[in-house]
Amino acid sequence: MSKKAAHVSETPATAWLKAHGVAYTEHPYEYLEHGGAQHSAQVLGLDPFAVVKTLIMQDEAARPLAVLMHGNRTVSTKNLARQIGAKSVEPCKPEVANRHSGFLVGGTSPFGLKRAMPVWVESTVLELPKIWINGGRRGFLVGIDPAVLTAPLGAKPVQCALAE
Repeated sequence: MSKKAAHVSETPATAWLKAHGVAYTEHPYEYLEHGGAQHSAQVLGLDPFAVVKTLIMQDEAARPLAVLMHGNRTVSTKNLARQIGAKSVEPCKPEVANRHSGFLVGGTSPFGLKRAMPVWVESTVLELPKIWINGGRRGFLVGIDPAVLTAPLGAKPVQCALAE
């Protein structure tokens, strides 16, 4: 693991975690444009399966939703749509995702979202002993217990992972 890094200033995500009494560890790293969860896992010496990415998507009526997925897996939008009762699901364009979430793509966290939206989590994420997920800023992950995703966050489990 990396040496103890400097404290990162508060984000809407860390404010949300604190307000809900969630214990977390801070893991800043050098952000790489289009590096994604695989890059952050490599830089921090983490298993990419335990680094969870937050993806902002939309259904056929352009209603936003967040999907939490393993860093080394992709979302089967067809399987996701079927499980959540939507006709279709697709990723939002980056500028639309930024507007819905209040975060910049690459720094999106499911905690402290600007707009209320359903949050779906790949069910196998919940089986991990600990996960690392974006803390609301590019180049910043927080380590948490995955149980936080279901309560207090309210994410609902789905099975929509595809190997990358």
